[in-house]
This record gives sequence, structure tokens and C-alpha cells, in this order.
Amino acid sequence: MKPAGVLMVGSVPGASPQEVFTRLTTALPGRLEAVPDGETAWRNELGGTPLPEPGSGLLTFTLGDIELTAYDEIGLPSPYSVLTGHIKPELVNAIEPLYEQRFVETIDCWLIDTWHRPYFSSPRGVLQGLVDRVVRLCERIPEDVKLAFHLCYGDLRHKHFIEPQDTSLLVELANALLARETLGRRTESIHLPVPKERTDSDYLAPLAGLKLDNSSGSKPPYVYLGVVHANDEAGTKKRIETAQASVPFPFGVATECGLGRTPPEEIDSILRICKEATVERLKDNL
Repeated sequence: MKPAGVLMVGSVPGASPQEVFTRLTTALPGRLEAVPDGETAWRNELGGTPLPEPGSGLLTFTLGDIELTAYDEIGLPSPYSVLTGHIKPELVNAIEPLYEQRFVETIDCWLIDTWHRPYFSSPRGVLQGLVDRVVRLCERIPEDVKLAFHLCYGDLRHKHFIEPQDTSLLVELANALLARETLGRRTESIHLPVPKERTDSDYLAPLAGLKLDNSSGSKPPYVYLGVVHANDEAGTKKRIETAQASVPFPFGVATECGLGRTPPEEIDSILRICKEATVERLKDNL
């Protein structure tokens, strides 16, 4: 039996949100729970470039300027993960409260009569300290908004900052998040990366330790494994077969990391592999 469902991680390159929505829903019928609008038009050009200063006469924006639609899938890296990648370590503690305050102000701005799902990347660090940060941020999100988590090892030019030995650390963090009552009962899905070269059971075996059931009786989160790599149909099939032999729960598929920096010419390959490797998710299972 093929995996059911596909998750589009992060953003999808495209000229406009309409193009992205049409392209994804046409290529992946019945497989998507939500759709990202893509790093489109001028926002795509901002990737990897410094933002212009206010008063410079150049285009400036804040996250609050982004207009959401009812079924947007919004990916937000936690303040801590952003700061540790761009700020000197000795300055992080001083800046983080200010960044976090602006972050929650943006959430408040977005979530007026709007339904969407936030995603938070997981940086390295002290486990419970990171979980505490996620809890604080999620407390600002209305109770009827479901949560989803993208647990990531970072990506630069399609290489992880640190190559994971296996999924044991991912399982530890996922279990710590789900153990928090305010997170576990609201979490709709979890995405976990699978590196291209890891077709072995040693990498995936720790996933058997994921504690997906929660004490509240709510539906357990659905797991998406990042087994899909562009132009690698055979490898994707092998990773799926290994995962199905290693884990005791159903899962959907995704790419290993976000698609925002994926060359546009690889998107067609990714969508084709995702469709061929999966079946539709029945509405009763969503």
C-alpha cells in the first residue's frame, strides 16, 4: 500500500499565489491538507538579500503586510532558530525577548478571522528550553487553529548544517512537544527529514518510539516523512519501502526540507514523484 497524502514543506517557487495553488492542486489531487502560497513575485527576490532600510525609497515590508487566504499554510521559524543563525551568541539572550514580542504581535495581526497552520523549525539547543519557547508562542494562537511542526536540521545549498546519524533526536524532540498538553491535543501533523542517501533501516528505526497518542483523546498527529528528492524516483521508492518496514504507523510523504530555494525546474519532478508514490487521503482520515 502506498503512503497517503503529501505535505508541501515551506514555500513553492512561482510567479503568483494563484499559479502555485492551481499547480499544486492539479498535480496532487486529493493529497493535500493545505497549500502554501509560495515565495512569489517580489517576495521571492528577497531570499538571501538584505532588506532595504526604511526611508531609502526602496520597497520595505513586515510580516504583518502579508495578506493571508483562508487555506494558507504558513511556515514560521521560531525566533530562537533565526537568531542563533544570524546573531553573535552573547547577544541572543538580549535580543530574543524583543524578537519574540514582535513575532507574537504579527501572529495577533494575522489571526483575526483567519484560519491557517503555523510551522516552527527546530534549532539545536537545550531540549526543554526550545519546547518552552514553542509553548509560549503557540499560546498566542487561538485554540481552534491546528498546529504542525517541521523538525529540521537546516539547509544550505541542499546540505544539512549537521548530518543526522538517525532519527533518534527528532523523535526525542517530537515526543517532548507532544507531551505538552497545550501542544499535543492541537498538533495536526509532524514533518521529519530523510536525507537522500539514507535508504537504510538504521536511520528510520528510532521512529518506532514516536508517542503519537495523547491523553486528551484527540486524533493523533499525522506524520510526513521527507523521503522525496527531485529526479530520484528509485531512491524515493526505496526510502518509502524502508520506512514502511520500520515504522508502525501510516505516513504521508514530503520533500526533505522546504522548497523555497528549490530550482523551479526541479518542482515538476518533485510533484510527479509525490503523485506517483502516494494515494489520496480519505476525508475521514483528515
